[in-house]
Amino acid sequence: MPPFPKRIPNVAHQLRVRDDSIEGDNPFRWDYKTTHEIVGRGKNIIFSLPGAFTPTCSTYQLPDFEKLFSEFQEQGVENIFCVSVNDAFVMNKWADDQGLKNIKVIPDGSNCFTGAMGMDIKKDNLGFGIRSWRYAMVVENLQITKQFVERGFSNNAEDDPYGVSSPQNILAFLRGEEYDTGGQNLQLNLSDGVGSEDKIG
Repeated sequence: MPPFPKRIPNVAHQLRVRDDSIEGDNPFRWDYKTTHEIVGRGKNIIFSLPGAFTPTCSTYQLPDFEKLFSEFQEQGVENIFCVSVNDAFVMNKWADDQGLKNIKVIPDGSNCFTGAMGMDIKKDNLGFGIRSWRYAMVVENLQITKQFVERGFSNNAEDDPYGVSSPQNILAFLRGEEYDTGGQNLQLNLSDGVGSEDKIG
């Protein structure tokens, strides 16, 4: 596994944002912002996963970060961001499908951020092409202060490990409790998953 950078990369992201001045059925326009503009200063969490709408990402990781957001706030976390090698249309639709109110999604369709992090992998065995390995990190004033990388980093991995980068594990670290550093996987708690049928407003 490549070493993590000390500071999060600053690349351009192509976003789709709502613009009520646009008439018709698609009142959205393109907006371009850098990672540093999106994330900003302060204490934040960034987590990355193989793909929007995939099972573990949609059933556990993303909804549990949403569900536990207030507990992260208690630990001084201001924002939580989800990055995936998916385009803005897919990421926005996924956020809507998940009913997100707290977690902010960042599209990385061209693999610029993920590649700069050294976390891009091939998933040709699943027909995914280039995607991100599952990981998370604590970022303070754009500096990476702690990383949580799932074990087994490799191209065309046969499995998709999850536990080290779970919100429960990161919360344990932030609280000064015992946490999984990557040597072993956590047991999934099925009751932690939030149904994706919830919609925004």
